[in-house]
Amino acid sequence: MTALAASKPGPAEAALHEVIAVVPLLRQDWYEKAARRLNSLTKPLGSLGRLEEVAARIVAIREQLRPDCSKKVIFTLAADHGVTEEGVSAYPKAVTRQMVLNFLSGGAAINVLCRHFGIDVAVVDIGVEGDTSELPGLLRKKVAHGTKNMACGPAMSAAEMYGALQVGIELASDAAEGGRALIGTGEMGIGNTTAASAITSILTGRPPAAVTGRGTGLDDAGLKRKAEVIERAIAVNHPNPSDPLQVLQTVGGLEIAGLTGLILGGAARRIPMVIDGFISTAAAALAFALQPRVRHFLFAAHRSSEPGHETLLQFIGQAPLLDLNMRLGEGTGAALCMALIESAIKLLNEMATFSSAGVSEAIG
Repeated sequence: MTALAASKPGPAEAALHEVIAVVPLLRQDWYEKAARRLNSLTKPLGSLGRLEEVAARIVAIREQLRPDCSKKVIFTLAADHGVTEEGVSAYPKAVTRQMVLNFLSGGAAINVLCRHFGIDVAVVDIGVEGDTSELPGLLRKKVAHGTKNMACGPAMSAAEMYGALQVGIELASDAAEGGRALIGTGEMGIGNTTAASAITSILTGRPPAAVTGRGTGLDDAGLKRKAEVIERAIAVNHPNPSDPLQVLQTVGGLEIAGLTGLILGGAARRIPMVIDGFISTAAAALAFALQPRVRHFLFAAHRSSEPGHETLLQFIGQAPLLDLNMRLGEGTGAALCMALIESAIKLLNEMATFSSAGVSEAIG
């Protein structure tokens, strides 16, 4: 139990601890089965490089020698942040809701990529300020109308944090019931790079200035102010690095909490989790801190240009598949990476073997 736990856990807290407990270990024999299949294909041993590593890990996660990754979904969770009151973003808070509208109308980068790769996009209001009940196509899972200003106190109440975690767990469960074989993480929330930078600083022990970037495009003065706001939030809240739930409650965001629950829930259901950029990786780091076995289910999509992202990737022990100098969020990097993962699985499943093709194997 963490310091936040009450004497008798509520349903959302109990569900979280249940999911944490059931995240499985991957079995070595499934890696060996995958290796035998890969080594039998008409190519020099190991010549597909990291695509072979990806395919083998998918086999071990799914415990299927010929897994199918065609049913894919990216959950883009949207929420507002009270810390925007401190001038930490180049854009106003209203942009969160405006971008949700853009997602729903199909005009954002994530929509373009997902249409191209055959990925479904689920846009989730977990904490957008204001009423969104009139927006068709939106998954309304609102826990609160944004977080409070973490520079003045905790960003969320314990009930809000557990509620957001539960939303993510339920999304993963729904995805599993719908036969989804890959889940990608995405987010939208003005101010959320401030929350992610604070989480990074606390979990890794790096100073805020070293892990804080320009986000949506801050100038030098804005970047300095952003780091100072994070320092103040840490001083006000005294988060304990060994208590990831306290870190999440005090300096996190509702969408980050939702993604943390989504990652834990997906791992518990043996679904590979494709992690997007900096904010998504902050959620993955929290999930990893709660249950280290989660790391085996994570595929880091890309290396963001945000300075704290590399620190988080090292923290969770992940090497990204792409390095494109991206920092958009939304799930865009995850969409690109899911295409690579599906390609790896198609190679595993559809290439001929030396035997079936009548091709001679290597001598000796």
